[in-house]
Amino acid sequence: MGKMADQEQCELWKITLGELDEKMGVKVLEESAQRVVATMPVEGNRQSLGLLHGGAMLAIGEAVGSWAAVIHASSMGKVAVGVDVNATHHKSSREGMVRATASAIHLGRSLTTHEVIITHEETGDRLCTLRITNFIKG
Repeated sequence: MGKMADQEQCELWKITLGELDEKMGVKVLEESAQRVVATMPVEGNRQSLGLLHGGAMLAIGEAVGSWAAVIHASSMGKVAVGVDVNATHHKSSREGMVRATASAIHLGRSLTTHEVIITHEETGDRLCTLRITNFIKG
């Protein structure tokens, strides 16, 4: 059987929440290598001043970007591991729900890159922009 036939037979990985994702209240709405969307409540993810914790935004951003990379890697029978993440915080919030959307920039054989935009569900305000790169390994 040829290499392409082997790749076509690989089952795509389905997102499973980790312990931190569950503690943060993350809910997955969409999942594909091109796009993963998830929500997270602000309540329970605030820092000491009552604002949404920047680390919580990084955690959900890294999660959705990595999930998309793992879905892509699974189509080749491989796995993905994060090698770089960076974020710019634009605003914060004290309440409500945030939405993290990972969109593929590059889906290669050895690297993936996703842009993650985190917005406030009710206002639509952009809270954070992340970029994550994952290494695809066999």
